Amino acid sequence: QVQLVESGGGLVQAGGSLRLSCAASGSIRNIRVMAWYRQAPGKQRELVADITNGAGTSYADSVKGRFTISRDNAKNTPYLQMNSLKPEDTAVYYCRIRTWYGDYWGQGTQVTVSS
Repeated sequence: QVQLVESGGGLVQAGGSLRLSCAASGSIRNIRVMAWYRQAPGKQRELVADITNGAGTSYADSVKGRFTISRDNAKNTPYLQMNSLKPEDTAVYYCRIRTWYGDYWGQGTQVTVSS
């Protein structure tokens, strides 16, 4: 059974940085897309960034130029480098891995940015 566990969240001051990781246990094959989502209190979950099997990336407008998604194919691990953090980036961040036969989510990691 595949499980995803995020790490790297925490409390940071505005302007600071955090790096999120997503460790995958179990066998994952035929990955199509790795992605990071976030959900702030009272808001819908939104896509932050994704990276395809071909390493193409896309970002939400609100994080372009500040966040960078990357992946370690050997470890099936996506990363999210978050720089110049703002209070509005405060949310629970989730990783997602989509394969040709499955769709997996982590439990989330809290990111809190203080002003």
